[in-house]
Amino acid sequence: MNTIEKALMHALFIHLHHNIDKAIDFKGIDALNRKVSKTFPKALVVGPGDDAAAFKFPGTEGTFVGKLESHCSPCVPRPYDAAATGAGGAMRDVVAMGARPIFLMNFIGTRPLKEKVIVGPCGFTGKCTCGKCIEMTSQKRVDLMVKGLKDMCNAMDVFIVGGGFSTSFSDIVPAVVVSVIGKLITARPLTKPAKSAGDSIILIGRTGSDGNDTLFRAGLVKEMRPAVALFKEERVIMESTLAAFRTGKVKACSDLGAAGIGAAVCESARYGGFGARVDLSKVPVKVKNLTPEEILICESQGRMAVQVAKKDVNLLLRTIRAKGARAEVIGEINNDDREVFEYKGKTVAVIPNHPSQAELLKLR
Repeated sequence: MNTIEKALMHALFIHLHHNIDKAIDFKGIDALNRKVSKTFPKALVVGPGDDAAAFKFPGTEGTFVGKLESHCSPCVPRPYDAAATGAGGAMRDVVAMGARPIFLMNFIGTRPLKEKVIVGPCGFTGKCTCGKCIEMTSQKRVDLMVKGLKDMCNAMDVFIVGGGFSTSFSDIVPAVVVSVIGKLITARPLTKPAKSAGDSIILIGRTGSDGNDTLFRAGLVKEMRPAVALFKEERVIMESTLAAFRTGKVKACSDLGAAGIGAAVCESARYGGFGARVDLSKVPVKVKNLTPEEILICESQGRMAVQVAKKDVNLLLRTIRAKGARAEVIGEINNDDREVFEYKGKTVAVIPNHPSQAELLKLR
C-alpha cells in the first residue's frame, strides 16, 4: 500500500465523512421514515444516503432536493474561503441530484465576539509560530465567514433565507453549517452509484493543487490548506452540468468534494457494484506540474463527474463545452472489484472495493 493509496483508503473506509453509518443508526432512521411515510405517502423520494435528499411536498407539484453540509475545521486557517466552499459544496450536492439550488440557510457558532482568535496555519494551536497568521476578534472572523456565504450565494443566485447564530462556543474550531434546497429539473433524481459497465466518466471543470484536507486528516501533511473558493467558475460548472442533465443522457453524477476525483470515482463504482479505470493524465488542470497524486486527491472546487453511455459522449461534451466549462473523458466504469488510477501508463493507486481487515488495520 503506497502513500496515496493509504490516504485515499483512509478517507473512504476510516474517516467518518465517508463512513457516517459507523456513527449514525440509519436502520433506526429508516424505520422512522417508513412510519412517517404512512402519513405522507411517496413524500420521500431519495434519502438519506446519496449526495442529497429528494422529496415532494404533499399537495404540490415537482420534486425538491435538500443538503446540509459543514465546513468547520477549514474555517480556522481560512474562514472566508471555507464558508464559501461549504456553501458551494452543498449547492453542488443539490445539483448532483439533478436540481437547481434556490434557498440557503446557515448556522454559525463561535467564541464570544470580543475574544481574540488566530486565523492562519497555526490557528489550531492558538499561537502563531509561522509568522503568517493574523490575530483578530471572533466578530471579525464571523464577518469573513458571512461574507463568504453571501458571495457564493450571490454568484449562484441563491437566496439566504435564515439560519442560526451562537456565541457560546469555546472550541478553537467554529461551527459553520449550511443547508441548501433546490428544485429538480430532471425527470427523476440522479444518484451517485454507477449504473453500467462500459459507461464513460466525464469530468467537468479543472483541477488545482488546493484542498489537501484528506492528506491532512490521514496524517500525511502537517498543515491543512483548504480549497480556495471559486465563484464565476462555480456558476459555469452548475449551468454546464444542468445543461448536460437536460439531454436526458446522464446516468449517474457525483459532486467532487472531499478526496476529490479519488472519492468521487471510488464511491460511485463501489456503490453500484462495479469497478473503474481512470487516466489521470486526461484530467484538465489549472496549474502546471501537478503531481498525479495531487490530481487524484486534491479537493479544488467547482467540479462534477457524470457517467454516460459511450454513444452519448460527444453529445455531452458539446453540450457542456457550449456553456463554457472544460470537460474531458477521464475513464470508464468496468466489471472489476477495484478502482485503478493511472498516469501516463503507470499505476498511481489501486483501491479495492472491499479491503481486507489486515488492510484496514494498516490505516489506523
